[in-house]
Amino acid sequence: MADDHDTTGGDGTFAPDSLLPYDQWLDEAHRSIMLSALEYVSHEGLAGKHHFYLTFLTDFPGVDIPSRLRAQYPHEMTIVLQHQFWDLKVDRVAGIVSVGLSFGGVGSILVIPTRAITGFADPSIHLNLHFEVDLEEDSVAGAEDDQADADDAAGDASSQVVSLDAFRRKGPSPA
Repeated sequence: MADDHDTTGGDGTFAPDSLLPYDQWLDEAHRSIMLSALEYVSHEGLAGKHHFYLTFLTDFPGVDIPSRLRAQYPHEMTIVLQHQFWDLKVDRVAGIVSVGLSFGGVGSILVIPTRAITGFADPSIHLNLHFEVDLEEDSVAGAEDDQADADDAAGDASSQVVSLDAFRRKGPSPA
């Protein structure tokens, strides 16, 4: 959350840094509000003049968007959920939001880790939330996930290896 709380004391003096992680708690609470709004819309649809702007880092680990969009928006992208979107899904356990949108007449499903989201807005009520993204923590987690996936793939591949020795002809060895 980007500095939207008062860091001065009631008399205008600078307030000391807190030993409690209030910024983290506020960020998590605001993310939960965003996810609740997205979940509501995924089940009930948008009501009245509500619509959402969702800003996210396109180069964040786990973001799955078409390559043409990644080329056009190499670092950050804002999408609008208003009239034409489909299959909006929120998976809090996996930490993923997915939604279908059309870009240039071509439908695409975007998969966005919730930790990649840097902003959420509902302009109809002047709601604007900003989120901190810890790239170091998430890139380490992404690297660990990639290593685990590679280990799983290696394990799967080795379990599917079939020895062909039993099928080879036994004959004189070449000289």
